[in-house]
Amino acid sequence: MSNLAAVMPELGRIEIRDLPEPQPGPRDAIVAIEAVGVCGSDTAYFTYGRIGDWVVDGPLILGHEVSGRVVAIGEGVTQVAVGDRVAIEPGTPCRDCEDCLAGRYHLCPRLKFLATPPYDGALVQRVALDERNLFVVPDGMSYEEAALCEPLSVGIWACRRADLRAGERVRVSGAGPVGILAAQVARALGASSVVISDVAEFRLDKARELGFEVEHSGAIGEGPGHEDADVLLECSGAPGVLAQGLWRLRNGGRAAMVGMPKQDVSLPLSRLNVKEISIALVNRYAHTWPTAISLVSSGRVDVSALVTHRFPLEQTQDALTLASRVPDSLKAVVYPQGIPSE
Repeated sequence: MSNLAAVMPELGRIEIRDLPEPQPGPRDAIVAIEAVGVCGSDTAYFTYGRIGDWVVDGPLILGHEVSGRVVAIGEGVTQVAVGDRVAIEPGTPCRDCEDCLAGRYHLCPRLKFLATPPYDGALVQRVALDERNLFVVPDGMSYEEAALCEPLSVGIWACRRADLRAGERVRVSGAGPVGILAAQVARALGASSVVISDVAEFRLDKARELGFEVEHSGAIGEGPGHEDADVLLECSGAPGVLAQGLWRLRNGGRAAMVGMPKQDVSLPLSRLNVKEISIALVNRYAHTWPTAISLVSSGRVDVSALVTHRFPLEQTQDALTLASRVPDSLKAVVYPQGIPSE
């Protein structure tokens, strides 16, 4: 039986290769990968070969927004069984260091994260994974929805980092998948209002379809006098957007910075100091999958509404280049076992 994978042998090219069948170690499960969402980090590695300190230095399999079906289990596995449908948390920590023991396992210095060099991702038909990274999903949840619990987790963590409280007014800058998901989480957590800003009309239209008030980025200038939010979730990563958003915060406001600009960010801290604003950085997530599954399965968050394109494994390269070829696209999902029929 073949175990096909979409391998990036060099920048800008994908080959479909047949890999050896994975073997489960202790506490491992073999998972047949059913759906893989394409993230901006996948596209960055494919195009540029690096993100910050992580550099591609050999063949790499991409994909970390993942779901699948357990087809075999190794010794000592108790949390999943053959046949379980699972959402997959892509980071495997050491579980023994100071950060892990303090509950900050996402900051583990030995974290092995799917599709982050030198670790392969999940654009493959079957892979061995630690059972502690697998979360069983309800029968009514699709594999697509289960895979998108990963970007949804970023939105959940952003809201937690911003200490979002019910009744507060929220601004979200950036109407990409993570921005729209963060906005949905804020609404589900009881925000009294959520406004999403972006420069792309297609993305603003998608936000409108999901019931959000929208605003064109830069429509209101910087400076005092426009304070209309308690929380800012900055999800664009565009230069200057964080500073613009901070001016919109009221006294004691909190901001979570999800989007990371490629260059240093300049902030007017001496002028913003009088508002005593708190700024939190967001590095992935921790302890979010149960919440993500609950939000999706209950219907409080719609993740599949963001999917604009679907591809079989053989067309992975098309999925990775979608954003550069099709401006009116939002989220691509690759199906390693084949796109399911309706």
